[in-house]
Amino acid sequence: MINITFPDNSVRQYSEGVTALEVARSISEGLARNVLAAKVNDQVWDATRPINNDVNLRLFTWDNTEGKAAMWHSSAHLMAEAIEILFPGVKFGIGPDIENGFYYDMDFGGYALVPEDLVKIENKMLELARQKQQFIRKDVTKADATAFFTEKKDEYKLELINDLTDGTITLYESGVFVDLCRGPHIPDTSFIKAVKLLNIAGAYWRGDEKRKQLTRIYGITFPKQKDLADYLVLLEEAKKRDHRKLGKELELFAFSQNVGSGLPLWLPKGTDLRGRLETFLREVQKKAGYLQVITPHIGNVELYKTSGHFQKYGKDSFQPIDTPVEGEQFMLKPMNCPHHCEIYKVKPRSYKDLPLRLAEFGTVYRYEQSGELHGLTRVRCFTQDDAHIFCRPDQIKQEFIAVIDIVLHIFKTLNFTDFTAQISLRDQNNREKYIGSDENWEKAENAIIEATKEKGMNTTIEYGEAAFYGPKLDFMVRDAIGRKWQLGTIQVDYNLPERFELEYVGSDNQRHRPVMIHRAPFGSMERFVAVLIEHTGGKFPLWLTPEQVIILPISEKFHDYAKNVLNLLNNSDIRGSIDERSEKIGKKIRDAELQRIPYLLIVGEKEVTEGNISVRKQGSGDMGSFEVEAFANLINDEVKKSLEY
Repeated sequence: MINITFPDNSVRQYSEGVTALEVARSISEGLARNVLAAKVNDQVWDATRPINNDVNLRLFTWDNTEGKAAMWHSSAHLMAEAIEILFPGVKFGIGPDIENGFYYDMDFGGYALVPEDLVKIENKMLELARQKQQFIRKDVTKADATAFFTEKKDEYKLELINDLTDGTITLYESGVFVDLCRGPHIPDTSFIKAVKLLNIAGAYWRGDEKRKQLTRIYGITFPKQKDLADYLVLLEEAKKRDHRKLGKELELFAFSQNVGSGLPLWLPKGTDLRGRLETFLREVQKKAGYLQVITPHIGNVELYKTSGHFQKYGKDSFQPIDTPVEGEQFMLKPMNCPHHCEIYKVKPRSYKDLPLRLAEFGTVYRYEQSGELHGLTRVRCFTQDDAHIFCRPDQIKQEFIAVIDIVLHIFKTLNFTDFTAQISLRDQNNREKYIGSDENWEKAENAIIEATKEKGMNTTIEYGEAAFYGPKLDFMVRDAIGRKWQLGTIQVDYNLPERFELEYVGSDNQRHRPVMIHRAPFGSMERFVAVLIEHTGGKFPLWLTPEQVIILPISEKFHDYAKNVLNLLNNSDIRGSIDERSEKIGKKIRDAELQRIPYLLIVGEKEVTEGNISVRKQGSGDMGSFEVEAFANLINDEVKKSLEY
């Protein structure tokens, strides 16, 4: 018999070789009908895989991220099987699950796939799904795997096998399709009730632009047809909110091939919006005791070798820059942390100097593959709202709480109300991959857990997800249409203080290592602005929007009055402009609303006579007539209330 420990710490005994699906069935048939995968200790397994030792077990359904991942990974296999039947001779690259669905990279030879083919593949997938095909896992030797895919003449799988270690290789069989795969998979294909293949794209094999371009098909599946229908509605709404589309329409940012791919150009309105975000955070940080610093955009290669960033990001960075001095090389900085460590070392530090909080809007550079670039969310040059807190071990908890307060204030101010916090801790069974003493790790982990409890936060704990240098807290936010984004992270680091030999003199007059806390509430300005655009649909909060009002004269003879109104508003720190085009007022109103300008001020004969303005609010319609001063007070009161801290 073996002991199975459940998430509530209850323990049940089962016969050796029991599967997670059988465990679920012992609890209830209803649960068993919904189990898609299981977490056995720290690994996600097939629910049908035998368990032969005492383990911690967690069951996953469609309601869990891991359950969806297993479903979509299995769906990639189902799509591949359908394609192998419909298009014999296709060769297969990789087919992972992704955040929303899955994709598979394939070599169709000389055949050019067209959108109409997707419908055929969808129908075949549903036909195969109804056959209730099981996903059968097989451990194989490297030689057997090589022989199998050599016979299939699939050079892509053979290349993948070549990188694997003998004894770690598994194949999965479902119907007539056999794939090189680690798993996990759902028990059988009958869980897949609705299928939609979304689009066809090109993808270089293994992300290498010098290698062959394969055909990538994206898709998504659901356990109910209604779920698919709801998702397609969401997809249409997401298209309307696409930050690339709105960024162009609202004149916020642009890209130029002459400048370079992945290097955004911030236009005046976008620069204004981004600047206000930075000013907002600077003020919050100033009140919280942060000191602003500025560091160079480049650094000596040796700096990043010391930090380990050269080893970690070297392949994805812009190549080192040779100087006129022989053997001297610099790099565009991939991270700000090493520079801040050097600032710490400028002078000796005492325990009385800590915590030391250094903040910087620091621009960093990564050479992302061209196929992975995506608007502002994946760029080659981005600015982090970076800060590093150097503190004593006994200060970690209070510093964590202070950072959480900043993150929560940002979320409240920008109306991100639906979020969870993921606490990422060490693997409970494998401690060898982490640096630092058990004592320091336990202090750091307990500090994070206690800090989130004190704040009454909605949290999840994930073992094995900590960075090798320390535990962390990630904020997972759902936007206005339910999509999940990772915004804001706090990480504890024992590694860099060790690498840079950072010290402080303690109250015992001995030298000690400080602990380093990394934090970036926005993450990067580029990605945060992209998420904010999509969350708001371009209708930014009044305090943040580049243009708070637009004045719409009914005809040219009211332009002078409109200019007087704008001057009065400008004197009250209200941002706006005048639409002086010779268009009808109806068109001016429609155009202003498309520009997402919060307040439309209409001026004509009546307004000039009474010395007022007629106010129309975006999305709410007419608000009536206001004196200019009264309207200015209304705007400023709304802004002040939004920014209270």
